[in-house]
Parts: sequence; C-alpha cells; structure tokens
Amino acid sequence: MRKGDFSGGAESPGLASGLAVILFSLYTGWTELRIQSGYESPGGEGVETLKQLKPRKPNSDFFDWFEEAAQNNIEAAGMLDRLCSEFSDVEKMAGELHELEHKGDEVVHSIYNKLNNVFMPPLDREDIIAIAIALDDVMDQIHAAADAMSIYNIKAPTPVACQLAKIIVACTREVAKQLPNLRQRRSMKHVEEGVIELHRLENQADNLLREGVKDLFHKPHDPTDLIAWTRIYEIMEQVTDKCEDIADVLRGLVIKHA
Repeated sequence: MRKGDFSGGAESPGLASGLAVILFSLYTGWTELRIQSGYESPGGEGVETLKQLKPRKPNSDFFDWFEEAAQNNIEAAGMLDRLCSEFSDVEKMAGELHELEHKGDEVVHSIYNKLNNVFMPPLDREDIIAIAIALDDVMDQIHAAADAMSIYNIKAPTPVACQLAKIIVACTREVAKQLPNLRQRRSMKHVEEGVIELHRLENQADNLLREGVKDLFHKPHDPTDLIAWTRIYEIMEQVTDKCEDIADVLRGLVIKHA
C-alpha cells in the first residue's frame, strides 16, 4: 500500500458511529448509576452541590446500629454480672434480659432491611452481616445464661460463674470500644489492639470453663447441679466466643483496608 492510499473509505463513518454508541452507552450507564446512588436527580437537572455529595446518613446508619447493639450488650452483660454477684429475683432479671434481647433483634432487623435497600453499603455486605449476627448472638447467649439459672432453679452462683460474668462484661465493653473505629478507614488501624484483647479474654474464659467442669466432675456434687452448671458454663463461655467472632471480622476489615 502506497503512502496516502488509506483514507478509511466507508469504514470511517462506521467506526465513528460505533465509538459514539459506546460513549453514549457509557454516559447513560454512569448517569443511571448516579441516579440510583442519589447523586443526580432522575429529571436530569445535574449534579447536586458538593455539600450534598458528602457521605449520606443512610450509610452511617449501619455504624449507629452496630454501636447501639454493642451498648445493649454491655447493659445485658452488666445485668448478668449483678445477677451472679447478688443473685436475687432471678426470674425478674431473666425477663428484663429478654426485653433487651428483643431490642437487639429489632436492631438486627433494621440492619438487614437497610442492607436490602442500600445501593452501596459502607462495608462489604458479608462483613456487615457477620458483625450483626455476632452481636445478636452475644445478646442471645447472655439471656440464655440467665434463663438457664432460672430454669435449673439455681440456688447460688459459683465462683466460676461470677468470674465468667466479669469476663463477659469486659468482652462487651471491648467490642463497643472498637466498633466506632469502623467509621473511618484511617481509624481501623487502632482495632488490632482490641482484637488481641478479645482473644485474650476468650482464652481466659476457655480456661475457666475447663476448670469449672473439671471441678464439677472431680468433686462430689449433686447430679442436678452438675448438669445445670455444666450447661450454664458452656453458655457463658459461648458469649466470649461470639465476641471473638466480631474480633475476627474486625481483623479482616483491617487487612482489607490496609
């Protein structure tokens, strides 16, 4: 082919037309995405002001709910601790914890409803779900421990139960302390210290569970007490397991956003 022979001929208009179609598709797709995200009005009136483009409240709702559930768990843990130290009105305390459990359930329902409707959540959906489930499980197990004391007609708490209750309080407080660090990525690096502490507390609860069950089987105990306390110890230790589950999610988020 001699220099200057290529003129495009009939292909140039076709090529230009194809590029125009691609660019138009990209533009309309981007516009639709912005409309769904709330950054542009469906009427095509243009982009909102910079102030309106700041992170919107719907996305912060997830963090608000996490922290609300965490505070709810702290309150429940404190009630369980008081139950073990004072041990009065067990049935009443179990009922009050049941009310807190309902409150926690409502928070989790709100998280799921928002997650089903929000276009772009602030964290990966699986991480939001994992945190919500673990927070709910913490509340469920705290209530289950108090309820078991009522059902098994426990007469007095054991030293192991009292120690486990205090570890549960420490775990719920540590979780509540770390969750606000999720609001900004630059704060996530501070989570690791809390993750280590939650693992330490869970290991401590594991050791208490082992020593408590060992004591039940190695020393003379009423068979009913043996069955009851074995079950109660296991439930209380599971609370720390669920807090550790939250720690594992937090550590994963730190790695993702490092």
